[in-house]
Amino acid sequence: MKKLIALLTVFGFLTFGIANTAFAQDKQKTDDSATTEQVAGEVAEASAAAQAELTEDPDDAVNQSLHYVLKDKFIQGGAVWMTPVLICLILGLAFVIERIFYLNLSSVNSKKLLDKIEDTLKNKGVAAAKELCRDTKGPLAAVFYQGLDRYDEGLESVEKSLTSYGAVQMAKLENNMTWISLFIALAPSLGFLGTVIGMVQAFDDIERAGDISPTIVAGGMKVALLTTVFGLITAMILQVFYNYLLTRIDAIVNDMEDATISFMDILVKNK
Repeated sequence: MKKLIALLTVFGFLTFGIANTAFAQDKQKTDDSATTEQVAGEVAEASAAAQAELTEDPDDAVNQSLHYVLKDKFIQGGAVWMTPVLICLILGLAFVIERIFYLNLSSVNSKKLLDKIEDTLKNKGVAAAKELCRDTKGPLAAVFYQGLDRYDEGLESVEKSLTSYGAVQMAKLENNMTWISLFIALAPSLGFLGTVIGMVQAFDDIERAGDISPTIVAGGMKVALLTTVFGLITAMILQVFYNYLLTRIDAIVNDMEDATISFMDILVKNK
């Protein structure tokens, strides 16, 4: 009897231990499964957030682009005063582009041209040299042509012709430069005028509201100052191109003066 009770007791402990072990394993598996599902959910949420951020980034980039900002500020400044400033910029850049093309066409290798003229004078005569100058583009060739056209009248007449016609060609190099300088001065002036009128309107709004509200003052002043900002930007852009063009013109004029002296020396040698 005692042996039977002892066997039952041992069997009960073994059964209870096995049951607890199985229960613990099941619980561990359940916890592991829940943890895995939780991690998978968090990863999915992070991926969705990243995808949404990537989707929104292009729009944010567009919204913060320079083109968008300039367009937005232009609209805020008001079309009445911003449009004249924009017209000054467009017309000024148009004259700048025209001058750049003209000066590029006016530039020529003066030394190479002088060598060709000297060789032509020695071998083919004045008529052939005049034809060479006529077929060559640029103000320098035109000045040489006028000098050769007075070749039979003497070197003094040639020198006078070079001086007078050289002044005409130099004046042509400076064509439309006055318009560019006008837009440089006009753009900020229009901006300042728009600012002053905007400030007057802001004070009118304060008077009508009967209170100095920061919102009214800040909004009116912001719109007013935008015209000045765009006017100054326009003037600075055109000023840079204006100085560049002046530098190009001075270089061409100096080259023409040096080449004219060399041209007279060639004529003296072949007289």
